[in-house]
Amino acid sequence: MVLMSYNRLHLKTFSLRFPALSFLNSRIVCCGKRSISIKGIENGNMVVGDFVSLQNKIAAIRTDAPSKLQVIVDFDGTLTKYNINGRRGDTSHALVQQANPNYDIKRQKLYDYYHPLEICPTIPVEEKTKLMEEWWEKTHALLVEGGLTYADIRKSVANSRIGFREGVFTLFELLEEKNVPVLIFSAGLADIIEEVLRQRFDRSFKNIEIVSNRMVFDDSGNLLAFKGKTIHVLNKNEHALNMAAPLCDSLGHINEQVIDHSSMKKRTNVLLLGDHIGDLGMSDGLNYRTRISVGFLNDKIEESLESYREAFDVNDAPMLGVVNLVSQLIQDA
Repeated sequence: MVLMSYNRLHLKTFSLRFPALSFLNSRIVCCGKRSISIKGIENGNMVVGDFVSLQNKIAAIRTDAPSKLQVIVDFDGTLTKYNINGRRGDTSHALVQQANPNYDIKRQKLYDYYHPLEICPTIPVEEKTKLMEEWWEKTHALLVEGGLTYADIRKSVANSRIGFREGVFTLFELLEEKNVPVLIFSAGLADIIEEVLRQRFDRSFKNIEIVSNRMVFDDSGNLLAFKGKTIHVLNKNEHALNMAAPLCDSLGHINEQVIDHSSMKKRTNVLLLGDHIGDLGMSDGLNYRTRISVGFLNDKIEESLESYREAFDVNDAPMLGVVNLVSQLIQDA
Protein backbone atom coordinates (compact mmCIF):
# COMPACT_ATOMS: atom_id res chain seq x y z
CA MET A 1 0.00 0.00 0.00
CA VAL A 2 1.60 3.25 -1.15
CA LEU A 3 0.43 6.63 0.13
CA MET A 4 0.67 9.62 -2.15
CA SER A 5 -0.60 13.20 -2.03
CA TYR A 6 -3.24 14.52 -4.38
CA ASN A 7 -2.81 18.27 -4.30
CA ARG A 8 -5.96 19.44 -6.05
CA LEU A 9 -8.31 17.71 -3.65
CA HIS A 10 -5.94 17.74 -0.68
CA LEU A 11 -6.57 14.02 -0.28
CA LYS A 12 -4.29 11.10 0.30
CA THR A 13 -4.70 8.12 -1.98
CA PHE A 14 -3.56 4.55 -1.85
CA SER A 15 -3.13 1.95 -4.53
CA LEU A 16 -5.56 -0.98 -4.69
CA ARG A 17 -6.97 -3.25 -7.38
CA PHE A 18 -10.71 -3.60 -7.97
CA PRO A 19 -11.70 -5.80 -10.95
CA ALA A 20 -15.13 -4.16 -11.34
CA LEU A 21 -13.39 -0.88 -12.06
CA SER A 22 -10.69 -2.19 -14.36
CA PHE A 23 -12.26 -0.15 -17.18
CA LEU A 24 -10.90 3.13 -15.87
CA ASN A 25 -7.38 2.99 -17.29
CA SER A 26 -6.67 6.18 -15.43
CA ARG A 27 -6.42 7.29 -11.83
CA ILE A 28 -9.50 7.38 -9.63
CA VAL A 29 -9.91 9.57 -6.62
CA CYS A 30 -12.82 8.50 -4.43
CA CYS A 31 -14.19 11.23 -2.23
CA GLY A 32 -16.20 9.15 0.19
CA LYS A 33 -14.83 7.58 3.36
CA ARG A 34 -11.69 6.44 1.59
CA SER A 35 -9.59 7.67 -1.30
CA ILE A 36 -8.50 5.13 -3.86
CA SER A 37 -6.00 5.34 -6.68
CA ILE A 38 -6.05 2.71 -9.42
CA LYS A 39 -3.11 2.98 -11.73
CA GLY A 40 -3.47 2.43 -15.43
CA ILE A 41 -2.89 4.64 -18.41
CA GLU A 42 -2.04 8.00 -16.88
CA ASN A 43 -4.39 10.12 -18.98
CA GLY A 44 -6.18 12.03 -16.26
CA ASN A 45 -8.09 11.69 -13.03
CA MET A 46 -11.59 10.37 -12.47
CA VAL A 47 -13.33 11.53 -9.34
CA VAL A 48 -15.77 8.99 -7.91
CA GLY A 49 -18.14 10.02 -5.13
CA ASP A 50 -19.49 6.62 -4.02
CA PHE A 51 -17.14 3.83 -4.98
CA VAL A 52 -19.35 0.94 -3.80
CA SER A 53 -22.43 2.33 -5.54
CA LEU A 54 -20.50 2.62 -8.82
CA GLN A 55 -19.28 -0.98 -8.51
CA ASN A 56 -22.84 -2.18 -7.95
CA LYS A 57 -24.17 -0.22 -10.93
CA ILE A 58 -21.51 -1.61 -13.24
CA ALA A 59 -22.30 -5.15 -12.12
CA ALA A 60 -26.04 -4.63 -12.62
CA ILE A 61 -25.68 -3.25 -16.15
CA ARG A 62 -23.28 -6.01 -17.16
CA THR A 63 -25.73 -8.62 -15.92
CA ASP A 64 -28.55 -7.19 -18.05
CA ALA A 65 -26.47 -7.10 -21.26
CA PRO A 66 -26.37 -4.36 -23.96
CA SER A 67 -29.97 -5.02 -25.03
CA LYS A 68 -31.08 -3.16 -21.90
CA LEU A 69 -28.64 -0.24 -22.29
CA GLN A 70 -29.08 3.18 -23.85
CA VAL A 71 -26.72 6.16 -23.84
CA ILE A 72 -28.00 9.70 -23.29
CA VAL A 73 -25.50 12.44 -23.98
CA ASP A 74 -25.35 16.21 -24.13
CA PHE A 75 -23.60 17.75 -27.14
CA ASP A 76 -21.98 21.12 -26.45
CA GLY A 77 -19.14 20.87 -23.93
CA THR A 78 -19.69 17.13 -23.45
CA LEU A 79 -19.06 15.51 -26.80
CA THR A 80 -17.28 18.65 -27.98
CA LYS A 81 -14.18 20.27 -26.56
CA TYR A 82 -14.74 23.19 -24.23
CA ASN A 83 -11.41 24.78 -25.13
CA ILE A 84 -9.57 24.55 -28.42
CA ASN A 85 -6.01 25.87 -28.65
CA GLY A 86 -6.49 27.92 -25.51
CA ARG A 87 -9.75 29.54 -26.65
CA ARG A 88 -13.37 28.76 -25.83
CA GLY A 89 -14.80 26.40 -28.44
CA ASP A 90 -17.95 27.25 -30.37
CA THR A 91 -21.38 25.85 -29.51
CA SER A 92 -23.92 24.59 -32.05
CA HIS A 93 -25.93 27.81 -31.67
CA ALA A 94 -23.07 30.29 -31.50
CA LEU A 95 -21.19 29.10 -34.57
CA VAL A 96 -23.98 30.08 -36.99
CA GLN A 97 -22.99 33.01 -39.20
CA GLN A 98 -25.78 34.43 -41.35
CA ALA A 99 -25.19 36.09 -44.70
CA ASN A 100 -26.49 39.34 -43.23
CA PRO A 101 -24.23 40.06 -40.21
CA ASN A 102 -26.87 42.34 -38.69
CA TYR A 103 -28.79 39.21 -37.70
CA ASP A 104 -25.74 37.81 -35.92
CA ILE A 105 -25.64 41.06 -33.92
CA LYS A 106 -29.35 40.78 -33.09
CA ARG A 107 -28.92 37.21 -31.85
CA GLN A 108 -25.97 38.28 -29.72
CA LYS A 109 -28.08 41.01 -28.13
CA LEU A 110 -30.69 38.39 -27.24
CA TYR A 111 -27.95 36.32 -25.61
CA ASP A 112 -26.69 39.29 -23.64
CA TYR A 113 -30.20 39.90 -22.29
CA TYR A 114 -31.42 36.37 -21.63
CA HIS A 115 -28.29 34.51 -20.55
CA PRO A 116 -28.05 36.34 -17.19
CA LEU A 117 -31.69 35.36 -16.63
CA GLU A 118 -30.88 31.74 -17.51
CA ILE A 119 -28.23 31.48 -14.80
CA CYS A 120 -30.01 33.64 -12.21
CA PRO A 121 -30.66 31.37 -9.17
CA THR A 122 -33.57 33.43 -7.80
CA ILE A 123 -35.95 33.20 -10.76
CA PRO A 124 -38.58 30.45 -10.21
CA VAL A 125 -38.35 27.55 -12.66
CA GLU A 126 -41.81 28.16 -14.14
CA GLU A 127 -40.98 31.79 -14.88
CA LYS A 128 -37.53 30.92 -16.19
CA THR A 129 -39.01 28.26 -18.49
CA LYS A 130 -41.20 30.90 -20.14
CA LEU A 131 -38.19 33.18 -20.54
CA MET A 132 -36.16 30.40 -22.16
CA GLU A 133 -38.99 29.60 -24.57
CA GLU A 134 -39.18 33.28 -25.44
CA TRP A 135 -35.43 33.50 -26.03
CA TRP A 136 -35.24 30.41 -28.20
CA GLU A 137 -38.26 31.36 -30.31
CA LYS A 138 -36.96 34.88 -30.92
CA THR A 139 -33.58 33.45 -31.92
CA HIS A 140 -35.17 30.97 -34.32
CA ALA A 141 -37.31 33.72 -35.82
CA LEU A 142 -34.19 35.75 -36.56
CA LEU A 143 -32.61 32.77 -38.34
CA VAL A 144 -35.67 32.49 -40.58
CA GLU A 145 -36.10 36.23 -41.10
CA GLY A 146 -32.41 36.63 -41.91
CA GLY A 147 -32.64 34.14 -44.76
CA LEU A 148 -30.40 31.39 -43.36
CA THR A 149 -29.55 28.73 -45.94
CA TYR A 150 -28.01 25.30 -45.62
CA ALA A 151 -25.02 26.67 -47.51
CA ASP A 152 -24.60 29.15 -44.64
CA ILE A 153 -24.65 26.26 -42.17
CA ARG A 154 -22.08 24.27 -44.11
CA LYS A 155 -19.79 27.30 -44.33
CA SER A 156 -20.31 28.20 -40.67
CA VAL A 157 -19.33 24.72 -39.50
CA ALA A 158 -16.28 24.64 -41.80
CA ASN A 159 -15.07 27.95 -40.36
CA SER A 160 -16.00 27.19 -36.74
CA ARG A 161 -13.86 26.47 -33.73
CA ILE A 162 -15.59 23.23 -32.77
CA GLY A 163 -14.17 19.75 -32.35
CA PHE A 164 -14.93 16.49 -30.61
CA ARG A 165 -13.15 15.21 -27.55
CA GLU A 166 -10.57 12.52 -28.17
CA GLY A 167 -12.36 9.18 -27.95
CA VAL A 168 -15.83 10.23 -29.17
CA PHE A 169 -15.46 8.54 -32.55
CA THR A 170 -14.26 5.32 -30.88
CA LEU A 171 -17.18 5.51 -28.44
CA PHE A 172 -19.72 5.87 -31.26
CA GLU A 173 -18.19 2.97 -33.21
CA LEU A 174 -18.24 0.70 -30.17
CA LEU A 175 -21.86 1.49 -29.34
CA GLU A 176 -22.92 1.05 -32.97
CA GLU A 177 -21.20 -2.34 -33.10
CA LYS A 178 -23.18 -3.48 -30.04
CA ASN A 179 -26.46 -1.93 -31.29
CA VAL A 180 -26.70 0.37 -28.28
CA PRO A 181 -28.79 3.45 -29.13
CA VAL A 182 -27.33 6.90 -28.50
CA LEU A 183 -29.62 9.87 -27.94
CA ILE A 184 -27.90 13.23 -28.31
CA PHE A 185 -29.95 15.78 -26.39
CA SER A 186 -29.27 19.41 -27.19
CA ALA A 187 -30.95 22.75 -26.77
CA GLY A 188 -29.00 23.75 -29.85
CA LEU A 189 -29.74 22.99 -33.49
CA ALA A 190 -30.01 19.44 -34.82
CA ASP A 191 -29.03 20.45 -38.36
CA ILE A 192 -25.83 22.09 -37.08
CA ILE A 193 -24.97 19.00 -35.00
CA GLU A 194 -25.47 16.75 -38.01
CA GLU A 195 -23.25 18.94 -40.18
CA VAL A 196 -20.54 18.92 -37.50
CA LEU A 197 -20.71 15.11 -37.41
CA ARG A 198 -20.50 14.96 -41.22
CA GLN A 199 -17.56 17.34 -41.53
CA ARG A 200 -15.55 16.08 -38.56
CA PHE A 201 -16.20 12.32 -38.93
CA ASP A 202 -17.13 11.99 -42.62
CA ARG A 203 -19.60 9.20 -41.82
CA SER A 204 -22.96 8.53 -40.21
CA PHE A 205 -23.93 6.24 -37.33
CA LYS A 206 -27.09 4.15 -37.58
CA ASN A 207 -27.58 3.99 -33.79
CA ILE A 208 -27.53 7.77 -33.16
CA GLU A 209 -30.57 10.01 -32.96
CA ILE A 210 -30.68 13.69 -32.11
CA VAL A 211 -33.27 15.30 -29.88
CA SER A 212 -32.91 18.97 -30.68
CA ASN A 213 -34.42 21.87 -32.60
CA ARG A 214 -34.78 20.85 -36.21
CA MET A 215 -35.05 23.14 -39.21
CA VAL A 216 -37.27 22.82 -42.28
CA PHE A 217 -35.68 23.76 -45.62
CA ASP A 218 -37.10 24.05 -49.09
CA ASP A 219 -35.55 22.14 -51.99
CA SER A 220 -33.14 25.01 -52.59
CA GLY A 221 -31.82 24.86 -49.04
CA ASN A 222 -33.56 27.98 -47.71
CA LEU A 223 -34.74 27.86 -44.09
CA LEU A 224 -38.53 28.02 -43.92
CA ALA A 225 -39.39 27.22 -40.30
CA PHE A 226 -38.64 25.04 -37.30
CA LYS A 227 -40.28 21.67 -36.76
CA GLY A 228 -42.16 20.68 -33.60
CA LYS A 229 -41.89 22.15 -30.15
CA THR A 230 -38.97 24.26 -29.00
CA ILE A 231 -36.30 22.44 -27.00
CA HIS A 232 -34.40 24.66 -24.60
CA VAL A 233 -32.10 24.17 -21.62
CA LEU A 234 -34.94 23.37 -19.22
CA ASN A 235 -36.86 20.75 -21.20
CA LYS A 236 -34.29 18.60 -23.00
CA ASN A 237 -35.23 15.17 -21.63
CA GLU A 238 -36.96 11.94 -22.63
CA HIS A 239 -40.33 13.68 -22.46
CA ALA A 240 -39.14 15.23 -25.75
CA LEU A 241 -38.36 11.84 -27.29
CA ASN A 242 -41.00 12.39 -29.97
CA MET A 243 -38.62 15.02 -31.36
CA ALA A 244 -35.88 12.40 -31.84
CA ALA A 245 -34.83 11.73 -35.42
CA PRO A 246 -32.09 9.71 -37.12
CA LEU A 247 -29.21 11.52 -38.74
CA CYS A 248 -30.42 13.27 -41.90
CA ASP A 249 -28.85 14.49 -45.10
CA SER A 250 -28.32 18.18 -45.79
CA LEU A 251 -31.95 18.77 -46.80
CA GLY A 252 -33.50 16.89 -43.91
CA HIS A 253 -34.12 13.57 -45.63
CA ILE A 254 -33.73 10.66 -43.22
CA ASN A 255 -30.86 8.34 -44.11
CA GLU A 256 -32.02 5.26 -42.21
CA GLN A 257 -34.20 4.71 -39.16
CA VAL A 258 -33.03 1.86 -36.96
CA ILE A 259 -33.95 2.87 -33.40
CA ASP A 260 -37.29 1.50 -32.32
CA HIS A 261 -38.76 4.19 -30.08
CA SER A 262 -41.33 1.81 -28.62
CA SER A 263 -38.52 -0.37 -27.27
CA MET A 264 -36.54 2.51 -25.77
CA LYS A 265 -38.64 2.43 -22.62
CA LYS A 266 -37.55 -1.18 -22.15
CA ARG A 267 -33.90 -0.16 -22.14
CA THR A 268 -33.88 0.52 -18.43
CA ASN A 269 -30.12 0.93 -17.98
CA VAL A 270 -28.68 4.33 -18.82
CA LEU A 271 -25.23 5.77 -19.30
CA LEU A 272 -25.66 9.55 -19.11
CA LEU A 273 -22.97 12.06 -20.08
CA GLY A 274 -23.24 15.79 -19.39
CA ASP A 275 -21.25 18.87 -18.47
CA HIS A 276 -23.88 20.57 -16.28
CA ILE A 277 -25.68 19.22 -13.25
CA GLY A 278 -28.93 20.12 -15.02
CA ASP A 279 -28.03 17.54 -17.70
CA LEU A 280 -28.98 14.84 -15.23
CA GLY A 281 -32.56 15.78 -16.10
CA MET A 282 -32.07 14.36 -19.61
CA SER A 283 -33.22 10.99 -18.26
CA ASP A 284 -36.43 12.47 -16.83
CA GLY A 285 -39.39 10.63 -18.30
CA LEU A 286 -37.52 7.33 -18.40
CA ASN A 287 -38.30 4.80 -15.71
CA TYR A 288 -34.72 3.56 -15.55
CA ARG A 289 -33.48 0.78 -13.31
CA THR A 290 -29.78 1.65 -13.21
CA ARG A 291 -28.10 4.86 -14.30
CA ILE A 292 -24.40 5.67 -14.38
CA SER A 293 -23.77 9.38 -14.83
CA VAL A 294 -20.50 10.95 -15.96
CA GLY A 295 -19.89 14.66 -15.45
CA PHE A 296 -17.40 16.71 -17.46
CA LEU A 297 -16.00 19.68 -15.56
CA ASN A 298 -15.11 22.38 -18.04
CA ASP A 299 -14.92 25.59 -16.04
CA LYS A 300 -14.41 26.64 -12.42
CA ILE A 301 -13.30 23.11 -11.65
CA GLU A 302 -12.12 23.75 -8.10
CA GLU A 303 -15.36 25.50 -7.14
CA SER A 304 -17.62 22.99 -8.87
CA LEU A 305 -15.97 19.69 -8.02
CA GLU A 306 -17.78 19.09 -4.74
CA SER A 307 -21.28 19.68 -6.16
CA TYR A 308 -20.48 17.57 -9.22
CA ARG A 309 -19.12 14.79 -7.01
CA GLU A 310 -22.41 14.67 -5.16
CA ALA A 311 -24.48 14.73 -8.36
CA PHE A 312 -22.59 12.45 -10.78
CA ASP A 313 -21.20 8.95 -10.30
CA VAL A 314 -17.94 9.79 -12.09
CA ASN A 315 -16.39 13.20 -12.73
CA ASP A 316 -13.47 14.85 -14.46
CA ALA A 317 -13.20 11.88 -16.81
CA PRO A 318 -11.41 11.80 -20.17
CA MET A 319 -13.67 10.52 -22.95
CA LEU A 320 -11.29 7.61 -23.44
CA GLY A 321 -12.13 6.65 -19.87
CA VAL A 322 -15.80 6.55 -20.90
CA VAL A 323 -14.87 4.27 -23.80
CA ASN A 324 -13.21 1.94 -21.31
CA LEU A 325 -16.28 2.11 -19.09
CA VAL A 326 -18.56 1.11 -21.97
CA SER A 327 -16.19 -1.73 -22.85
CA GLN A 328 -16.56 -2.96 -19.30
CA LEU A 329 -20.36 -2.66 -19.35
CA ILE A 330 -20.67 -4.74 -22.52
CA GLN A 331 -17.68 -6.98 -21.93
CA ASP A 332 -19.53 -10.29 -21.97
CA ALA A 333 -21.79 -9.43 -24.92
